[in-house]
Amino acid sequence: MPKAGIIYNDVKPVAGRVAIEIKDQLTAAGWDVCITASVGGILGYSHPDSPVCHTPIEGVTPPGFDSDMKFAVVLGGDGTVLAASRQTAPMGIPMLTVNTGHMGFLTEAYLNQLPQAIEQAMAGEYEIEDRAMLTVKVLRGDRILWEALCLNEMVLHREPLTCMCHFEIAVGRHAPVDIAADGIIISTPTGSTAYSLSAGGPVVTPGVPVLQLVPICPHSLASRALVFPDTESVSIYPVNIPRLVMVVDGNGGCYVLQDDQVYLERSPYSARFIRLQSPEFFRILREKLGWGLPHIAKPTSVELP
Repeated sequence: MPKAGIIYNDVKPVAGRVAIEIKDQLTAAGWDVCITASVGGILGYSHPDSPVCHTPIEGVTPPGFDSDMKFAVVLGGDGTVLAASRQTAPMGIPMLTVNTGHMGFLTEAYLNQLPQAIEQAMAGEYEIEDRAMLTVKVLRGDRILWEALCLNEMVLHREPLTCMCHFEIAVGRHAPVDIAADGIIISTPTGSTAYSLSAGGPVVTPGVPVLQLVPICPHSLASRALVFPDTESVSIYPVNIPRLVMVVDGNGGCYVLQDDQVYLERSPYSARFIRLQSPEFFRILREKLGWGLPHIAKPTSVELP
C-alpha cells in the first residue's frame, strides 16, 4: 500500500478542512495516509533562565513520516513550508506545497489546482527539485545548546535593535573578520529572496552552490554582502553585547551569549520540492516580486492640439 503524508497549518481553518478532504481522497484510492500539523516543525525559543533548549534535528520528524512515504502534501503559506521542510528533510520526503496563505513564494500549486495536482502526485508525474539547507548550532564549549535545519536564513541581532553590535566571523579556514552592524544574515540561495533581499543582498538562483553573508545596516562602507561556496562553514562570535537573539527561518531560535558560538554548515539533508512542471525560477520572480517586467518607455515627444 503506497504511503503519503499531509502537513497543514492548523491556524488556518481552510487548510484543516482541505487536509481532511485530501486524506479522504487518498484513502479512497488505497493510500495509507499520515496527517500532522506544521506546528511540530516550528522551533521553540530558549531563554536566559533556561538557555539549553536542544531538540535534535531528527527529533521534529512526525510519527509515521519515514523514508517509505512517497510524498507529503503541505497546506499553508511560506511559513508552513519552512516548518514542513524540517519535518520532512531528514527522511528525504518530497513535498507537494499548496498555497493557502498570501505570498506563497515557496508553494507549487493553488487550491483551485489541487485535484489535478494530487492526481499527478499519485501517478508520479512530477520532477523533484532539491534545495540546499543549513545546519545551525549554538555551542557553549563542546555542548550543543540548540540546533535546527534552515532553508531560508539565520539572523543574529540584538533584541531590540537599538545599538550597534560587533561580530567576529570566520568563514572556513579564512582569517576572522570583525563586522559592526545591527545584525548578521547567513542565507541559502532559497533565502536570497527573503530577508537577505530586503537587507540588500543579491538574488541567487536555487542551483548555485553558495551561501551569503549579509550585514544588516552595517556601520562601514566596506561591509557589504559576501557570497562564498557552501562547502565553507561559518562560525560567529558575539563581541560586545551581553546577549543576542538568533532566529532561524523567522519562526524559532535562541539567545546567544558572549561565550557562545553560532556554527553553520551545509546540511546533508535537502528540502525536496515536487514540481508539477519544469522549475522556472525567473517566472516565479516575475509573478511574486515583479522582477524583469517589461519596461514601458515614456513618449519622446508630445503632440499639441
